[in-house]
Amino acid sequence: MKQSSRFRHESLQSRDSIKGLLKALTNGIAKGKVVLEDEDGNMVLEPDGLLHLKVSANQDDERSNITVRISWREENSLPKKKSLKINEK
Repeated sequence: MKQSSRFRHESLQSRDSIKGLLKALTNGIAKGKVVLEDEDGNMVLEPDGLLHLKVSANQDDERSNITVRISWREENSLPKKKSLKINEK
């Protein structure tokens, strides 16, 4: 069984620094390796194949947010191909 791990980072950033982080993220996705790192830990992810993308946004009088979620399944966690036989009697 694969061990579960988490990485979480939260901080205030300028638009320019977020732009740089998003560019590094997209470059990592393109290369198939994303390394996340801060003072509390690190995580290496290897996105491959088809990725699921979800973008959502909310806005009210005082606060706005954009959430981007990218997910995928590791190759070894995909269901294995099995043959199926159906007999009619």
